[in-house]
Amino acid sequence: MKGDIADAVRNEIIDWVEPGSSVLELGCGRGDLLARLVTEKGVRAQGVEIDAEAIFPCIEKGLNVVHEDADDALRDYGDGAFDYTIFDESLQRVVRRPDLVLQEALRVSRRVIVGFSNFAHYRARLQMLLRGRTPVTRSLPFAWYDTPNLHFLSINDFRDYCASREMVIEAATFFGRNSTVRSWPNLRALTGFFLVSKGLPEITARALVNDTESAAAGGVSTVRRRTARGRVI
Repeated sequence: MKGDIADAVRNEIIDWVEPGSSVLELGCGRGDLLARLVTEKGVRAQGVEIDAEAIFPCIEKGLNVVHEDADDALRDYGDGAFDYTIFDESLQRVVRRPDLVLQEALRVSRRVIVGFSNFAHYRARLQMLLRGRTPVTRSLPFAWYDTPNLHFLSINDFRDYCASREMVIEAATFFGRNSTVRSWPNLRALTGFFLVSKGLPEITARALVNDTESAAAGGVSTVRRRTARGRVI
């Protein structure tokens, strides 16, 4: 992602994070997102990055960063150590065991933000159908032999995964080439971002009332869930 869309993605993530919360980003890169969260939301930030060269820019930004493999990093933290864990495309690129790591992320944090490239975008489908080759698109711009991606998933794949693990999708937003995608995201979106949490206790789940509303800014459609304890989405 480049330019305005990359900024829009970060703006959405920042909007999801509550001020003054604690945030862990796995695969934080050069620390651009964490630095903005510290500046704009006053969060207590911790990064994990395996690329040694990327750590120096993080340190220059005043960030705390651990040089460690994302697959192993979470075992060092206790239950509920953070408010948020963020995977900004790192789940598909650097995590070898995404199921295990996601469940660990839900153990150490209240909410998890996951972003990834959508393998079911219509251009990828057409390339597979008409050319019979691994697709190369704007969000997946690599040949099969030099791609950094370890896992390929679609928006519907991730939704199904959340349902199978009884995870609550609190919010979701989808991006195309130049704008947000409001309809048919599994077909039309290049990337998807989800805010998820653990499933609710059974007694609370019975009280859920579903309603649909569209965000006035950004045109992002979300499904909201509410309980007697407040908005859960």
